[in-house]
Amino acid sequence: MNLDWADVFVIALVGYAIVFLVLALLVMIYKNIPKFIDFQAKRKLRRQGKTTEDHSIEKMPAEVNVAIALALSLYLTPSHDEESHIITIKRVSRTYSPWNSKIYGVSGVFSR
Repeated sequence: MNLDWADVFVIALVGYAIVFLVLALLVMIYKNIPKFIDFQAKRKLRRQGKTTEDHSIEKMPAEVNVAIALALSLYLTPSHDEESHIITIKRVSRTYSPWNSKIYGVSGVFSR
């Protein structure tokens, strides 16, 4: 299959258009999720016979949500044991390996 530059350009343009359209669709979906949740809550209150003015749905600031999530995360994750904070350094004896000197015998650059 032989493609010329016009075909390649059209394929690339269609690919980029699809990606940006999907991204725009995802942005619209994620922006409207809170509105959908509020709509569901108001509808549930109306079914129970309560008005939305009596029980106003208060929106929590994002900082409060982040603080609650961080507190739950710190509480639920297991903490590490206390370390002794002592660093030990062990010397490793480096034994001679013939693999270190193989390069001298293979290439003529390092030969004497």
